[in-house]
Amino acid sequence: MNLPNKLTLLRVVLVPVFMAFTMVDAIWAPWVALLVFAAASITDMLDGKIARSRNLVTNFGKFADPLADKMLTTAAFLSFMFKGITGPWPLFIILTREFAVSGVRLAAAAEGKVIAASFWGKFKTVTQMLSIIAGLLLLCIPTISMEITSSITAILIWISVLFTIISGIEYIFKNRKLLKLK
Repeated sequence: MNLPNKLTLLRVVLVPVFMAFTMVDAIWAPWVALLVFAAASITDMLDGKIARSRNLVTNFGKFADPLADKMLTTAAFLSFMFKGITGPWPLFIILTREFAVSGVRLAAAAEGKVIAASFWGKFKTVTQMLSIIAGLLLLCIPTISMEITSSITAILIWISVLFTIISGIEYIFKNRKLLKLK
């Protein structure tokens, strides 16, 4: 197993660690959750750069990398819902896009093709991760009210939802032949 794939698997392992710290009721826990999420997000950037620069792109990486991203961001959105920071609609829209894209990827796999993430898909992931990091950072500052934290985080999440929708439409449109759409 090459280094980029190991970084992807590390991100998967960090997801339950991150979730655990989002549920701990201690003054230091949000900081640890933020650090774990940021570290996991950095592995996303590193695995792709290393894979492309060293010609280590694999079918496993093309499959596992977006799956690890979805696990990480979904865990964060679930923790925000748990804390009352965001409602279910952003997560519903995001998961709908992810299931649709996964369906297209399955259709491609049935024909022996692996589809790598597009620019918009990567941009969607970056905006989701940045909105999550900002929300987690706001949770770390006890002088900021939960109302302000929720409002700012919600705005950032909805911006990422916009890019989620754009990337989903682009992904399905570009791969419509796999779905036999005319």
